[in-house]
Amino acid sequence: MNESIWDWEKAWRVLPDLLDGLVITIEATVVGMIIASILGLVFALAMRAPTRWVRAPLRFVIDFIRMTPLLVQLVFVWLMLPAVPTLVVGFTVLGVHYATYMSEVYRAGIEAVPRGQWEASTALNLPKARTWRAVILPQAIRNTLPGLGNYAISMFKETPFLFAISVVEMYQAAQQFGALTFSYIEALTMVGLLFLIVSYPAALLVRRMEIRLA
Repeated sequence: MNESIWDWEKAWRVLPDLLDGLVITIEATVVGMIIASILGLVFALAMRAPTRWVRAPLRFVIDFIRMTPLLVQLVFVWLMLPAVPTLVVGFTVLGVHYATYMSEVYRAGIEAVPRGQWEASTALNLPKARTWRAVILPQAIRNTLPGLGNYAISMFKETPFLFAISVVEMYQAAQQFGALTFSYIEALTMVGLLFLIVSYPAALLVRRMEIRLA
C-alpha cells in the first residue's frame, strides 16, 4: 500500500518551529517597514532639492537598488559585513530596498496635495518648514497609506529571501525540518497557510483603507 502523501503528525510537529520562524518574519517586516517608511520619505523630499548635485546621485542610487535583485543585495551586504547579525542585515536591506519604491509613493502623495494648499500657506506667510510639517506632509501621508500598506504586505511575503543569509524565518525552518525528516510537503504547506493567515487580513484592511480614502 502506498504511503499517504500527507502526514498530520509531521504537520503538527513542525508547527512550533514555524511559529518561531513567524516571529522572526514579523520582526523583520516591522523593522524593515519602519526603515522603508522613514527613508522613503527622506528620498522623496531630497528628490525635490533645487540642485541637481543632490538629485542626480540620489536618482542613480535609487535606480541601482531598484534594478538589482533583492536576493543579490542581501547576500552581498551579508558578505561585506560578516560581523553584523544576520537579522540586522536582513531587515536593513529590506528597508532600504523598499524605501526606493516608497519614495515614489510619497512623491505621488505630495504632488496630489492641491496647489491651493501651497498658495494658502504662502498667503499666510507660513515658514517653509512649518508648511511642510503642518500642511503638506499630513495630507500627503494620508494619501499614501494604502500604497504603504501594500508594500508592507509585499515585504512580508519576500522575507523568505532571508534564508540566503541564514536567518531562520518560516521558510528556512521548513527547509530544516524537511532535511531532517525528508518530508517537505507538510512543512511548506504550513508555511503557505501561515503566510495566508497573516497577509490576507492585512490585504483586506488595506483594501478597506483605499475605499475610505478614495
